This record gives sequence, structure tokens and C-alpha cells, in this order.
Amino acid sequence: MNLDPHAATSNAHASADRAKPATKQRFTIDDVDALLTLPFGDLLYEAQRVHRAHHAPNGVQLSTLMSIKTGGCPEDCAYCPQAARYHTGVANETLKGVAEVAAAARAAKAAGATRFCMGAAWRGPRDRELARVVDLVRAVKSEGLETCCTLGMLKEGHAEALKEAGLDYYNHNLDTAPEFYGEIVSTRVYQDRLDTLARVRDAGIAVCCGGIVGMGESRRQRAGLVAQLANLDPYPESVPINHLVQVEGTPLHDRLHGQSALDPLEFVRTIAAARITMPKAMVRLSAGRREFSDAVQALCFLAGANSIFYGDRLLTTGNPDVEADQALFAKLGLAAM
Repeated sequence: MNLDPHAATSNAHASADRAKPATKQRFTIDDVDALLTLPFGDLLYEAQRVHRAHHAPNGVQLSTLMSIKTGGCPEDCAYCPQAARYHTGVANETLKGVAEVAAAARAAKAAGATRFCMGAAWRGPRDRELARVVDLVRAVKSEGLETCCTLGMLKEGHAEALKEAGLDYYNHNLDTAPEFYGEIVSTRVYQDRLDTLARVRDAGIAVCCGGIVGMGESRRQRAGLVAQLANLDPYPESVPINHLVQVEGTPLHDRLHGQSALDPLEFVRTIAAARITMPKAMVRLSAGRREFSDAVQALCFLAGANSIFYGDRLLTTGNPDVEADQALFAKLGLAAM
């Protein structure tokens, strides 16, 4: 494989300009691996060039995430503190009601968020559970916010019901590359995730789909994740990139012994590769951002990130508080969109 920086940058220029939905593989794993191997400055230059061609250079979209049903999940995702089989101290809670969720949405909007994301710890919702989520979607839409849900795998008809309620985005992450997936999850297969994404697309809902890095995967496996996302037809409108938060009691915490499995600059490289290969997508800094310094976050924005989760809590893990993010935006000259 040719890893000459100038050749790789030239290839990235040609590839990133393909804006139409792909009818064949747009990026091979070798293509993305070559991007990740570029000299750091060359990679960020290319990512910033692509970013400015498609987005406001200093604008950042703000999303707030709320856990509407916490804990008790029957799956075995090795990173997740909400799995019932792990002892992480996360309680199994019932689905929240309309009044509580609507109040949280109003608070998020008042703080500057434009999208409200609702997550439920299910393998997939039952019909009666979905009916209650539909009511939540309608309540949040009535507050004047974009809506997103992550509820696990969807059955036939579920996506259509959510679309009718006004759902704007559905999140269903691929987590990692197909080749590494079996190291992380055994209770569902990769195709299950792709099937749910297809149902979401068929219903006319925008796709939010990304993954988690720092789970012990290799750089080439990170390239495989980015390539898999970029080759979805079309690629996701929203791409959350999570840095693993190691929670005590989960298998990955024990496997990685609590040590950081990924250099922060490698995370920045992953953001840049996502931006170059999915030029029109909103690339979101997601879980793990609280562990990054302001300098690392600044590099992520330079690499093309233009969305964050906003608010002091994600599903079960911490996040920078609103005041910290406002101060960071002021230092960097960024503005909420």
C-alpha cells in the first residue's frame, strides 16, 4: 500500500468531493488507513479543507441526551454499564413520563440545545413501549426541538410510527468494525444493526450512526469502522464518535485495567477521517469528552467536529457542564448553531 503523504492527500481530495449517495464502495479500509497514517498536520489540513467546503467553519450544533429508560438491558455490550448482567451500580428504572421529559426538553432548549435525544436501555422496544415513546416524541416536538431516539433494534412498523410522531433522527451505532465486533458484543450480530438502519431509512427518518473508539481495537480496525460508516448508502447525516468511558464492573474496564487505550491524538485522527469521508455529515464529539483537555477538544473542532452533546450528563456517564462548554466556545470563537 502506498503511504506517501502527498499521494494520500491527493486521494483524499478526490474522494471527499464525491457528494452523491454511493452506488459502490466509496472508501476501502486501505483508503481510510492511509488517511489515518498521514502526518498529523497534513491530515488536519485536509479535514479542515473539507469541513469549510460543506459547513460553517466555526458553528457547532448542540444536542442534549436524556436517558428515558435506564438499566436492565439484556444485551452483553462489553462497554455498557446498563447491561443487567454487569455489576456497575446502575439501577433498572422504568420509562419516564411525558411531563418529566417535556420539562427536560424545555430546560435543554433554554440552555441553547437544538436537538433533544432520548435513549432507552432496551434490546428493542415492545409495541406498548414504543407507543409511550411516540407520546414522548410528540411532547418534545411541541417544545420546538429536533428529536432523536435510540431504542435498540426496531421491528417492522416501529420506524414508521416514530416518523408519524415527528421523529427527526434515529440513533443506532455500529460500535466498531465488523472484524472487531465479536470482541465487544455477542447478543446480536452486525447485520442486526444494519437491518435497523435500513428500516429507519425506509421510513424517511434521518440516520445518526457512529461508534466507539478506545476499546482495544487497532488503528486498522478504526479505519474499518470509518469505512463501514462512509459506505452506508447514503452515509449518516449525524456521526457520533465516542471515546470509551471505562466503567468499573464492565468487561472492558477489567480487560483494559482502567488504563487509557487510545492516545488523544489518535482520537483526533479518527474525527478527521470521519470528516473527510463523510463531508456533509455532522460529526459529533460524544461520550468521553469530559476526559479531554480544552486543547484536545480544540483539535477535534479543527479536525471537523461540529456537534457536541451538551449538558452535564449523558445516559449514565458525566459530560462537561454547560458553563464549561460556553467558556470553551468563547475561547475558541465558536458559536452554537
